[in-house]
Amino acid sequence: MKRLLIDLDACFNCKECGAICSYIQHPANNGMVSLLEFAHFALVCRRCEDSPCVAACPWEALEFQPQNMLKRYMMRCTSCKSCSRACPFGVIYPETIPFIVARCDYCLGRLKEGRSPVCLEMCTHGGVRFGEFEEKKEENIFRISDYLLVKTSYKWERNGEGLPVKKRLPPQNI
Repeated sequence: MKRLLIDLDACFNCKECGAICSYIQHPANNGMVSLLEFAHFALVCRRCEDSPCVAACPWEALEFQPQNMLKRYMMRCTSCKSCSRACPFGVIYPETIPFIVARCDYCLGRLKEGRSPVCLEMCTHGGVRFGEFEEKKEENIFRISDYLLVKTSYKWERNGEGLPVKKRLPPQNI
């Protein structure tokens, strides 16, 4: 099965994302931002035991899901960036918490027509790829959904599913 592969290292080094979306309902064609948020929450988030990002949200827009995956409720989020400031590891990037939100639909309509995703055609830095990719934990490629794999070089402890393990934060001297 063909899937999107997002290389977070390539995306992190790219200062200006040229990847746009074809989905007409994406405001400003920014569905790529939602893919990056999803990837960061799935693989980069350290799942802190005391969850300062969740505690910092005044609108209760963040919560951890059953697989210990951070989820942002778009209808509650006001893009105040409190979660980003509260994250002790700096992995909730402010630019991936926009107020106007568009969800990536993986260009399923285009795929049915035999065409490739538009973001693939627009990405010039190799951060987005499309092909017959499989999860390879030894190569730091993790399956996030049926249609998305994410590659990252982040090396902290992971559980058997490739997800970072929740850690207790060290006490902070203020």
